[in-house]
Amino acid sequence: MNLHIKNDSGFLALAVRMVIGWTYFSAFFRRTILANKLDPELPGYIGEKFNHFLPNALGIKPIIQYLVENPDILYYNMVAFTIIEGIVGLFIIFGLFTRLMSIGVFGLAMGILLGSGWIGTTCLDEWQIGILGIATGFLLFLTGSGRVSLDNYLMNRNVAFTKKKWFAWLGSGQIPIKDIIFTRFVIVGSFLIFGLTLYTNQVFHGGLWGTLHNKSVKPKLEITEGKLNENGLSFDVFRVEGVDVYGAWIIGIELKDDQDNVVMNYTQDQLAKLPEDAIENYYIAKVKPGKHSLIAPLGAKAKMKFNSSDILKLPSGTYTLKMTDISGASWEHQIIK
Repeated sequence: MNLHIKNDSGFLALAVRMVIGWTYFSAFFRRTILANKLDPELPGYIGEKFNHFLPNALGIKPIIQYLVENPDILYYNMVAFTIIEGIVGLFIIFGLFTRLMSIGVFGLAMGILLGSGWIGTTCLDEWQIGILGIATGFLLFLTGSGRVSLDNYLMNRNVAFTKKKWFAWLGSGQIPIKDIIFTRFVIVGSFLIFGLTLYTNQVFHGGLWGTLHNKSVKPKLEITEGKLNENGLSFDVFRVEGVDVYGAWIIGIELKDDQDNVVMNYTQDQLAKLPEDAIENYYIAKVKPGKHSLIAPLGAKAKMKFNSSDILKLPSGTYTLKMTDISGASWEHQIIK
């Protein structure tokens, strides 16, 4: 290349390229080499983590819900997603078809941002990863790879396809557009990404105005579809907030009548021994009995069913269902029979 080394923007972005490349390739490396995270039957299956994104995903929630409701389709998508991350990361590290791969970085980061930008117990972890990935993908598209890259090696060897116009758009080299258009592209793209940064920071965390919030700190359950009839008590429970690396530990489920009398009470020991037919899970992340309590992972949703003789004999009236977490947090839902 005739470009002076100090003006070689692709070369100056080398550290960014190497780091972002490893960020994505390491995801492939972790799931396939260091541990098997693609087996649905093993702990740590990536599909269950994907399920954690569901409650507060932005814009792509219907897609996530469809996938976690269809485990076979989810599995194939997780395999494809992992392979794409591996290819994109490796090609970015070596600087091969850099601009095409930078679009991959941009797309993967956008998925991370919209799906899990609300998750992060310490420092808005996933939001920062997503938005920085988007900015980095845009930067690498603009710069391409410099002299330390396979793109540059092929160009210096005068490989035929590197002289084609399309290679400048998908590989490296000067983008074949007028300077004024390129300038506008850089400015407009940069401010759009900055706008996306401010918007998602506010939506996910209240980072611009109002009350700061972090939905990854405390567990939260949503109780819906409560019914009391001849079949007993049933309701849906959905874990929508809290830490994603472990479940909410439910130590009590009780039902009170309108006189505040407890007419049903399941303790943590009883919840730890619930039969399989008492829980009907909707997604890949499952509400299930644990050693000492009922466990509800982030993103898990299940229909709970209780049909003891005491419940079946309850008279018509208004009842309050209460679920209590080991942290002391509790959630209530009113049911009319």
